[in-house]
Amino acid sequence: MFIDSHCHLDFPELLAEGESVFALMTANQVSHALTISTTLKSFPNVLAVAESRTNLWCSVGVHPDERVDDHEPTVEELLKMADHPKVVAIGETGLDYYRLAEPLDWQRERFRTHIRAARTCKKPLVIHTRSSSADTLRLMREENATEVGGVMHCFTESQDVARASLDLGFYISLSGIVTFKSAKDLQEVAKMVPLDRMLIETDSPYLAPTPHRGKMNQPGYVRHVGEFIAQLRGIPLESIAEATTANFFRLFEHARPRDIQAKT
Repeated sequence: MFIDSHCHLDFPELLAEGESVFALMTANQVSHALTISTTLKSFPNVLAVAESRTNLWCSVGVHPDERVDDHEPTVEELLKMADHPKVVAIGETGLDYYRLAEPLDWQRERFRTHIRAARTCKKPLVIHTRSSSADTLRLMREENATEVGGVMHCFTESQDVARASLDLGFYISLSGIVTFKSAKDLQEVAKMVPLDRMLIETDSPYLAPTPHRGKMNQPGYVRHVGEFIAQLRGIPLESIAEATTANFFRLFEHARPRDIQAKT
């Protein structure tokens, strides 16, 4: 079985597909999914999706690209929303300098707020970093993010950044981007990340993997990510499925089924 560790099931593109999204998951042996929050305003919808099925969970957080009109999220707000059994992570959070220009102190302070909330509620972080890896790692160290750990989602950075993230106790999550012909450097990262520190994701409805590139992405397509990595590393697909599933439940311990909890 496979798990999609990062998707956006509350986005209109996936909502419009209705039950077919879950039928495709079943057909591709995708047993669970984590749907990710990007704003506090949309969090009730994210939570409603997670509550609709036993095999779904969610996070709470504000994406670094989101500009907030009224006020920045506080630690107290994040903790209140995180106090729900379906919420297993804080994020997505992090830094993204790709489209935005300095001053970005508001973005860095928002990231610090999320890390502090995660440390308080002891739920792992879902971290987004784009064109900002040095500052992302610096703030992770300064705020002791290693206390709760988490995942570097949709990883597209260098091997050096991957090693630094691993050294901080974080997992590396690979999306459909790793299947793109142009992603040679990322494919080298996929070869070097230890199997016991790897997750797979879709980030759907975006970034559909080969052979669906250019189409709307879905959680059921995470299987293709696993298949590509297995072929890349020359190992059985079952090894990827078993490792990434075990890693998901190890990291997101609040999502562990009772039978797994009993063994830990």
